[in-house]
Amino acid sequence: MSEATSDRPQAPIAWPPSWPRVLDARFGAPRPGGYRATPEDFRVEEQLGFEPEGQGEHLWLWIEKRDLTTAMVARRLAKACEVTQRDVGYAGMKDRHAVTRQWFSVHLPGREAPDDLGARLADLPLTLLEATRHPRKLKRGVHAANRFRLRVTGEALEDPHLAERWAWLCHHGAANYFGPQRFGPDGRNLHRAASVLARGWRKRDDREGMLLSAARSYLFNELLAARIAEGSWATPLPGEAVILDGTSSQFVAETVDDSLLERAERLDLHPSGVLWGQGRSVAQGEAQSRELALAEAHPALCDGLVRAGVKTARRPLRLRLAAPRLAPGEGEAWFSFTLPRGAFATAVLRELIAHPTLSYHTPRPGPEQGAADASTAAVQ
Repeated sequence: MSEATSDRPQAPIAWPPSWPRVLDARFGAPRPGGYRATPEDFRVEEQLGFEPEGQGEHLWLWIEKRDLTTAMVARRLAKACEVTQRDVGYAGMKDRHAVTRQWFSVHLPGREAPDDLGARLADLPLTLLEATRHPRKLKRGVHAANRFRLRVTGEALEDPHLAERWAWLCHHGAANYFGPQRFGPDGRNLHRAASVLARGWRKRDDREGMLLSAARSYLFNELLAARIAEGSWATPLPGEAVILDGTSSQFVAETVDDSLLERAERLDLHPSGVLWGQGRSVAQGEAQSRELALAEAHPALCDGLVRAGVKTARRPLRLRLAAPRLAPGEGEAWFSFTLPRGAFATAVLRELIAHPTLSYHTPRPGPEQGAADASTAAVQ
């Protein structure tokens, strides 16, 4: 995107934000509910979209972990296999407070894994489910999707509209918000990002790019919130850069005709929003005007991202829930669905239940709110 003029007034970064839910206008606000009281209540399974070849320099391990971060497992694999951390790969970061299954790769050219690899990892709450080989390292973002299975409890189960909420999301999709964990407790990552960008971003200040990601995610959520407020989040505007469902393929819809609207209605394609950075946005017309309004409201963040050199990209405004399933039980309900990589299960949950973490608040643990229940789902 071309630089905004940073001497214009900067809209304050209010935290927590008041980003709207889609279903409130139809069903009212959701009732309070609980999720992830234990890691077993929040299950995630990575879906690669391809099979390892069975031969090559890289050992690929299919691992189930409990109450561990992806980085923790990667470090222990490097130590157990006597390699550097650079030799260990994974496709995405999976949340700690959950039971998750994902692939890891370890570069072991010309040698096998230690015979006692399982014993070397025995003190960790994980299980080695499968081992195979592949010619290449597992790189970030190569997986296709994540399958979620989430247990919900509490007053939300008494909501007479809960099944209708779920059915609506299954049919129409969910708003593709970045989740609360992207911004850190009380929005600290975002506030740090604003400070760093104001003085000029440097790699040494942000080794993993976490602050750049927080700033771009905030701007995207602001744009999505505005499109929800005006009712255009799921409907292409003239000049919209639309993204084909389940792919990164996109094209600009200079005009919006019945055929395009029909494809959007059946979730074949989605309107998109800009992830701010260097390079011109492909959006035109009315869609571009919404992005220019974003630059007017947040010139310092936009200018800072351009100067940092991050490249502009696009993200769908809407998510399709693949293979959705609802399994009610006694005092609980299990929601299962598949989302594309980079999507947040919390974007779906916040339409179904009210919980402080889903409203971007940071709850303080009390007698009825433990730390595990207060956590959120960071899945890529």
